[in-house]
Amino acid sequence: MLDYTYKEIEFPSIGFYKEKGSKFIAYSYPVYSRKEVRKRLQEVKKLEHAARHHCYAYALEPDRSMQRVNDDGEPSYSAGKPILGQILSNNLTNILIVVTRYFGGVKLGVPGLINAYKTAAYNAISQAEIITKIIQKEYEVIFKYAQMNDVMRIIKQHDLKIIDTDFRIECKLKFKVAKNREKLIINMFQKSHKLTLKHIKNI
Repeated sequence: MLDYTYKEIEFPSIGFYKEKGSKFIAYSYPVYSRKEVRKRLQEVKKLEHAARHHCYAYALEPDRSMQRVNDDGEPSYSAGKPILGQILSNNLTNILIVVTRYFGGVKLGVPGLINAYKTAAYNAISQAEIITKIIQKEYEVIFKYAQMNDVMRIIKQHDLKIIDTDFRIECKLKFKVAKNREKLIINMFQKSHKLTLKHIKNI
């Protein structure tokens, strides 16, 4: 059976971890763009301005096709990658986790850092409310004004969510449909060869 779902956290959450005097505070946020990532990262840096490191990882899009990690001065692969590992192992997307470290005076070594950042991220996720969503597909249908009734009948009959319309020169309507109903809706529109249907993106 094909999986048409993905998982997100519904609200921000916080996790904590301590090791040899160092304190790790993990902040997890639901995010949907790099702009949101930057905004949340700046919020954490402002809140925890006295911390030495603000390491993070994020994944965006239902298929987690947009990923990034940052070690923020920690040894390579000792912070961002373990954080991302927790995101992926919990099958989450549209999430940013920032782990702030207050140095406790004792070096932890790379294995210790990996464990600390991984555990802090895990603790933040464990405090979050995880929700499951159905993958949505955004389409644009282009048609003549005379076909308006036919198009709107399909939209209403299948309870499709209209995202945008433009009826100035030629009629354009953007809508979204659940991925598990995508083929049915495409077939409905393609029965009229005078329509143009274009896939825009996954939502």
